[in-house]
Amino acid sequence: MSLDKSLGADPWLPNVAGILDIISGCIGLTAAFALLVPSRFGGLLFSAAVASPFAIVGILAIVSGIFAIRKKIWGLALAGSIATLLLCWPMGIAAIVLTARTKQQFGRAQPVSKLI
Repeated sequence: MSLDKSLGADPWLPNVAGILDIISGCIGLTAAFALLVPSRFGGLLFSAAVASPFAIVGILAIVSGIFAIRKKIWGLALAGSIATLLLCWPMGIAAIVLTARTKQQFGRAQPVSKLI
């Protein structure tokens, strides 16, 4: 990994950003499931409407965390870090900084079929 050191970034930074994304995504999904419990103030439809954004952002954060750990598709990893900011801002700020600093460590764009 001398290439990573010569570019001025540690090779483990995308892994840390990915882990922060995944943890924040799990927090978002937990919040979404907790909000799905019908309350006295509204029915299931209201709960689903409130929980949906948390679920969508949580899934985006988890998927982008996986791509950050694999060092694939830097743009998706950065988008997920921004989504992490919406769920848990201290983790989001750290994930954005770490992802932005490590752009050169991500591979070149590949067809989606090779990524899966």
